Amino acid sequence: VQLVESGGGSVQAGGSLRPACASSENVVRNYRMAWFRQGPQKQREGVAAIQPGTDTTVYADSVKGRFTMSQDRAKNTVYLQMENLESGDTALYYCARGDRRWYGCRPRGDEYNYWGQGTQVTVS
Repeated sequence: VQLVESGGGSVQAGGSLRPACASSENVVRNYRMAWFRQGPQKQREGVAAIQPGTDTTVYADSVKGRFTMSQDRAKNTVYLQMENLESGDTALYYCARGDRRWYGCRPRGDEYNYWGQGTQVTVS
């Protein structure tokens, strides 16, 4: 399984970005997907997750109302629409693939088996 992130960048506070994560196979339809991030001198944290085969999502409290995770099954791609970005959102953002189960809560790293290389988001 290959996961390739893109779409990071540098923006000013209040700006928007939309990172994408493309999969090498048809995972979006069948597996739980999530976004994580790790900021400077911070631990990795789960940001959002999406239920396999549906549009059901969950978010960390810190991003609720500002971030939206979505999926395009035809393109085997998940997205993270980020609005009203803050300096605290600066981090390396990773997508990850879990199994077929749905927990309905903020994603945890030990629930995911495959990881992308990350895309950097910098907010100034």
